[in-house]
Amino acid sequence: MALDYPEDLKYLDTHEYARLDEDLVTIGITAFAVDQLGDIVFLELPEIGDTVEKGEKFGTIESVKAVEDLNSPVTGTVVEVNTPLTDAPEQIADDPYIQGWLIKVRIDDPSELEDTLSADEYRAQVEGE
Repeated sequence: MALDYPEDLKYLDTHEYARLDEDLVTIGITAFAVDQLGDIVFLELPEIGDTVEKGEKFGTIESVKAVEDLNSPVTGTVVEVNTPLTDAPEQIADDPYIQGWLIKVRIDDPSELEDTLSADEYRAQVEGE
């Protein structure tokens, strides 16, 4: 099965993505991460008003296989949390990019995304090309 990596997103090598819309960044995990994790059973996310730091852990995701840290691609303040996912984390697998986003962050510095991967770069990394 070919996994989807939307072109409008920025990717981290730790399998998070970022969607920039003015000064708001939507953060989630990629289809590859969902595929690798398998059945997702638990999700821990920050609260609205919390600060996240670029490259730092902002939460955890747990599957039947593993517990993984969630890393922030940017520094900023959490302004929205996809709280329905904490009650039904398995729904991330249905649509990781639209309904399955995790948090939205008001960022301090959009240039922090300059060192992220493009969809093609991320695809090449995870497919081992």
